[in-house]
Amino acid sequence: MDIQLNYFAFLGLPESYDIDMGKLSQCYLDLQKTLHPDRFAHKSEREKRMSVQYTAYLNEAVSTLKSPLGRAQYLLHLKGVDTISESSVQLDPAFLFEQMSLRERLEDIKQFEEPFDALDTLSDEVKGLFNSYQSGFKEAYEQGGSALEEAASWVRKMQFAAKLQAEVERVESELD
Repeated sequence: MDIQLNYFAFLGLPESYDIDMGKLSQCYLDLQKTLHPDRFAHKSEREKRMSVQYTAYLNEAVSTLKSPLGRAQYLLHLKGVDTISESSVQLDPAFLFEQMSLRERLEDIKQFEEPFDALDTLSDEVKGLFNSYQSGFKEAYEQGGSALEEAASWVRKMQFAAKLQAEVERVESELD
């Protein structure tokens, strides 16, 4: 085991946006059985510490790769493109206007007498946008090279959609 490996190599998976979630789960279970700290209870302090580190790395790897957004960000990170810590990136004004419009709709839904149908409609729309952004990311990422900046742009859009979906779910919880 080597926590210097990237998540894909650590889990024995191909480095790709499309991954088999069943295989990811199986790799996780297999490694969890091998690395779990309980298996190292009677070992040296160093071995116990290493087990905890490996288990933490395993959990982080699986969490990242299970998430479509996290997986896209991680793949770009492996190519040297940071979409996580950046703060002042220019986005298409039409896209930003669309996001503002969707957020306004979400705020207005709170005032509806029967807001749940409108929430469902908005949620479906945001999921559809996220899926289209995923497709754009995948296509640009697979082209590689200069298309990685376009892939990063799609990831930024995925971030907006994921955040908006979380807000939709938060509003739904508040209304329940």
